[in-house]
Amino acid sequence: MKRTAITTLMTTLVVAAYTGIGFAGAWTAPKNTFYEKLSYNYYYAHENFDASGSRGGTANNGKFADHNISNYFEYGLRDDLTVLNSLTYKWLDNRDDTAHSTASSLGDVDLGLRYKLLDSNAGIVSTQLLVKIPGAYDKADPLPLGNGQFDTELRLLYGRSLYPFIPGYGNVEVGYRWRADGPSDEVRYLIEFGVDVTKSIFTRAKLDGIYSVDNGKKHDGSGNPTTTNNFDLGKLDLTVGYKVTPAWGVELSYRPDIYGQNTAAGANYSFALYYKTP
Repeated sequence: MKRTAITTLMTTLVVAAYTGIGFAGAWTAPKNTFYEKLSYNYYYAHENFDASGSRGGTANNGKFADHNISNYFEYGLRDDLTVLNSLTYKWLDNRDDTAHSTASSLGDVDLGLRYKLLDSNAGIVSTQLLVKIPGAYDKADPLPLGNGQFDTELRLLYGRSLYPFIPGYGNVEVGYRWRADGPSDEVRYLIEFGVDVTKSIFTRAKLDGIYSVDNGKKHDGSGNPTTTNNFDLGKLDLTVGYKVTPAWGVELSYRPDIYGQNTAAGANYSFALYYKTP
């Protein structure tokens, strides 16, 4: 599975150079400006990645669906300091030939700060601190909406404009997530490219990955195949957007799970409306 991940990563770098502009990770929002993105997402999986990384069918013909509405917000406290927040309301459905369970509630909430360390001709370097707070659900439910514990993540981000070569940008991120109450810690990584195709149309491609440190102590079996204990996951996020005005825009995204271990193997479809301070 690790060899597959490396091969996929290199392929994504080549393909993404022709795709990819929305909001790049390393940049901070100018003081007193903000970015708001409201999206509807549909995730569906009827397969799993097993412990060896092989993709196959679920036990008892299982099917998992996650409908959710999410909101992402950034605000510039200073030119070099941005506060961010993300929250999601979920409707989950998990069924197989032997059982059926549903759940709905506010999922986990992310709160964070991004600080710009360096701004030069070589690019932008930032650091980000993120805290994940459990949502309004009971982790003992038959189908919990999350792991029900606090996470703390520290991330380093690098971004660079690709002008004047092409009208776009590149962004690379790597971070470490400490997870309380049992689940494994994680190394998180992201590679992103964005391009303006015209003045109004942009594209974006990301490889968004999670690598488990395998130090988790909990046992799987919560009923939610996306909240397992020690798992790896790589997602390819492909987006096309249209700028209605300089401030408003819409996005369509497709995000398949392309490699992993010990977790669901599905795909996410998304429609988003965003607004940013002109």
